[in-house]
Amino acid sequence: MQWQPNIRTEGDKQYVFCTWRRKFVRLTPEEWVRQHFLHLLVEDFAYPSPLIAVEMPLQDKRADAVVYSRSMKPLMLIEFKAETVPLTQLTLDQALVYNRRLGVPWLILANGRSTIVAHCENNNIRFINSIPPYGEIS
Repeated sequence: MQWQPNIRTEGDKQYVFCTWRRKFVRLTPEEWVRQHFLHLLVEDFAYPSPLIAVEMPLQDKRADAVVYSRSMKPLMLIEFKAETVPLTQLTLDQALVYNRRLGVPWLILANGRSTIVAHCENNNIRFINSIPPYGEIS
């Protein structure tokens, strides 16, 4: 099943319904990437939708998305950027700072054009060529 976004317009602003936050949120370029990517994880890679948290508080920061195991252990941190924002070392550094608080073994950076997947173990980062199915990370 292909995701069909539920979009509404109020004045000159558009909003998209976020399944995970259960409300309409402002449709920014980054939000567009987030919604498409998370639905891709659920539909194509068998990630359980209830085990994905969006805008997860991390003390004074917020992680764009966190994927949990069935026992609610954080497994993956996902950082989204708008399509026009390149995925650089600064983006990776941002995710690594967030990961100091979470300690997840998987990181994904995505901007709608590029996706970087990394496995973190013992302070080593190994880059992976494709998104792992949920069964491989849990």
